[in-house]
Amino acid sequence: MKSFIINKAQAGQRLDKYLKRIMPNAQTSLLYKSLRKKNITLNNKKAEGKELLKEGDEVKVFFRDETFEAFLGTQMQKTVSSVTSCQKVYEARPDAAKVVYEDEDVLVLDKAAGFLSQKAKPEDLSINEWMIGYLLSKQSVSAESLSMFKPSVCNRLDRNTSGLVLCGKSLQGSQVLSNVLKERTLDKFYLTYVQGKLCEEIKHHAFLIKNDKTNKVHVYASKKEAEEKLAEGQKLSEIITWIKPVAYDKDYDITKLEIKLVTGKSHQIRAHLSYLGYPILGDTKYGYKETVKDLQIHVHQMLHAYKVCFTEQFALDTLKGKTIETMLPKAFQQLEKQICLRGIPED
Repeated sequence: MKSFIINKAQAGQRLDKYLKRIMPNAQTSLLYKSLRKKNITLNNKKAEGKELLKEGDEVKVFFRDETFEAFLGTQMQKTVSSVTSCQKVYEARPDAAKVVYEDEDVLVLDKAAGFLSQKAKPEDLSINEWMIGYLLSKQSVSAESLSMFKPSVCNRLDRNTSGLVLCGKSLQGSQVLSNVLKERTLDKFYLTYVQGKLCEEIKHHAFLIKNDKTNKVHVYASKKEAEEKLAEGQKLSEIITWIKPVAYDKDYDITKLEIKLVTGKSHQIRAHLSYLGYPILGDTKYGYKETVKDLQIHVHQMLHAYKVCFTEQFALDTLKGKTIETMLPKAFQQLEKQICLRGIPED
């Protein structure tokens, strides 16, 4: 049995037209016969097919899986398979993310460390799938609506970076978010803990090259220096990172930082801080070395995207001038219990 909940965009059409859209390979006569025999029902009742669908109506199709799949169009077949995958991810890993904000166009999630924002390989579990599974559970989307438009993650965080992920629920939401991220008119802030003592706020310019084979980036002080290291097929990017010390622990020589991304390149914060001599705690890929044995650091980098700020000129009224924040994850809270952070460091 397959169940379909009618959403706002699907309401107002006749039931028989809706059935033909989701099962284009089924003969019309067979669909009417299935309605008469209650192999297809509307709100658990017998229907004729001429009923106008309303938002929240439930259409059930009592066909064998192989029969139902044979009636689907190619695109719908792919969508139904994707729906099943997304539902499984959401049900299996409820801890992967939390919803911190939602409206008709935008969804903001707090991603846990250890999860990809989007799939890199078919077997990966991603926050993008989790998000669609969540929307399916709320009946905000359906297999039919997903075949026409699929909500998606608009900004990516590294697998082991936690924090806020912006998602477009609607086409308008996706377009607006993609534009502000591209134009850098959205302020994104991170919290992190680094080795070493940083005493003053800095806004640092540098140049970054990514090696796709090793999935690692390298930072250089000047464009000339970076160009000398640039290999065929690699891309050179200018990066700007705003770094503000928040507190310092002298016993462990740890500084807590607030980071604002002016540009947003792969691994930018991690590599840039390491280049400046302040590797992030737990980030062995970019220079962290465990120096204090009794300090319990998790295996992933201690980097959390904790705040986003929308301008008063933001295209969606629901988010104009709005700031969205999320709490520190448990690993960060546990770290702060072990160390003694005091004010902004002094020279």
